[in-house]
Amino acid sequence: MPETVHPAHRRVREAARRKGVEIEILTFPGSTHTAHDAAQAVGAELGQIVKSLVFAAPGEDGSLEPVVALVSGVNRVDIGLLAACVSEPRLRRATAREADAMTGFVIGGIPPIGYERPIRVVMDPDLGRFPVVWAAAGTPTAVFAVPPATLRMLADAVVVPIAESTPTPDR
Repeated sequence: MPETVHPAHRRVREAARRKGVEIEILTFPGSTHTAHDAAQAVGAELGQIVKSLVFAAPGEDGSLEPVVALVSGVNRVDIGLLAACVSEPRLRRATAREADAMTGFVIGGIPPIGYERPIRVVMDPDLGRFPVVWAAAGTPTAVFAVPPATLRMLADAVVVPIAESTPTPDR
């Protein structure tokens, strides 16, 4: 009997293939919706999990332009840094409905690739600390592993510091 592949997984796999990369998508019975869930499911460090966070830049005509930030699971995006990086001063976090409409994927399963339209992607350099990182594969129960340099290439991402800085304790 042929394997049934979820349409979202197919879009992600095909996006990788168009760039000459084969990925193996792993699906789990439980959710990998959060970075913590995904890290537990694959047995990885939290920092190896790629959070694909969707932001919206309001246009003059009321339309929204998406920006996706690929962030290490241990980091939070500094929206001011991200807005400056993409020259969008009114950039804001997209709602779940907006993220779905702009990427074609639901929150918790938004992958770094496979979008229905071109999307600007910015990548957290902290992901480069690991030989392999894990990203959502289009649904909240599926992930794939990839080296960070390959992820950057697949997503056409610009790598710039976008994480909030953590205050250092006084010594």
